[in-house]
Amino acid sequence: MSRTVVGVLRGGTSSEYDLSLKTGAAMLAALPEDKYDVRDILIDKRGVWHSRGMPVSPARALQQVDVVLNALHGGIGEDGTVGRLLQRTGVPYAGSRALPSAVSLNKVRAREVLQKAGVEMPRAVSFSVSNQMDTAEMAQIVFSQFGPPYLVKPASEGASSGIKLAFTIIELPDVIGDVLDAFGAALVEEYLMGEDATVGVIEDFRGEELYALPPAHVILPDDAPFLHFDHHTAGSLRHMAPSSFSDMEKRALVEAGRAAHRALGLTHFSRADFILTRRGPKLLEVNALPGLYEGSAMPTKLEAVGSSIKHFLEHAIHLARRG
Repeated sequence: MSRTVVGVLRGGTSSEYDLSLKTGAAMLAALPEDKYDVRDILIDKRGVWHSRGMPVSPARALQQVDVVLNALHGGIGEDGTVGRLLQRTGVPYAGSRALPSAVSLNKVRAREVLQKAGVEMPRAVSFSVSNQMDTAEMAQIVFSQFGPPYLVKPASEGASSGIKLAFTIIELPDVIGDVLDAFGAALVEEYLMGEDATVGVIEDFRGEELYALPPAHVILPDDAPFLHFDHHTAGSLRHMAPSSFSDMEKRALVEAGRAAHRALGLTHFSRADFILTRRGPKLLEVNALPGLYEGSAMPTKLEAVGSSIKHFLEHAIHLARRG
């Protein structure tokens, strides 16, 4: 029996390069050799594609691939660049299409879609370098709508990259300025007290149109006021699944995770991150491309329902080839 040729895209030009390498490595290791001929396709930090260790054009790298698994976290892997390329070449690929993935990655655009769909989120105000005001004026606009502390986030970075905390209104102008200087756009979000949680959903899995994995409780390192990029890179997060959340809290998280997936028009799978407050879950962001690296949430949630990365990837390949 001929093996399915699977191209695993990893690396990329975003700040999540190292995490992408790890997710790609998990994919390469999980697929059984008797069923799959797995090709490691590396995109370096300059955007150059490599196959079998040699620089190649994207078309050449994809020429003899039956299906693609995308492990390119953030940047070109999620902003629609690679998705459009794959759509033009006609190679089936697992995951969301270019436009919904790009909207999901952009926190400002995603908020607009999600709030229209009735998904509860923290209050927030967005700014860009094109706004004709200084950062002190921006801070006053935020303060007029909600009080400190504030989380200031880049508009289009994943894995909590670039997030800063301003404890007071006095600190806020400088923090906004730092994020605008580095990323060009900033989302100022109210800091909510609660527990971090994450929900993964998979389409047409185990007989359900949109199967929800059990919500995981994300345990941050001691004294960390919020989840940030170093926690992912250092592997210092713990995910409890099943969690100790109440049945009501679990149902609310699952319903919100499914609602977010549908509202954004995502395909095949996604992961939604929440802060679980006393008034229920508030959605922080949705990831069109969940991580599979060691220490990420998805593998733990899969294991909690007796599944695995291997089963998940084989199902993703099936979804991609089905069209």
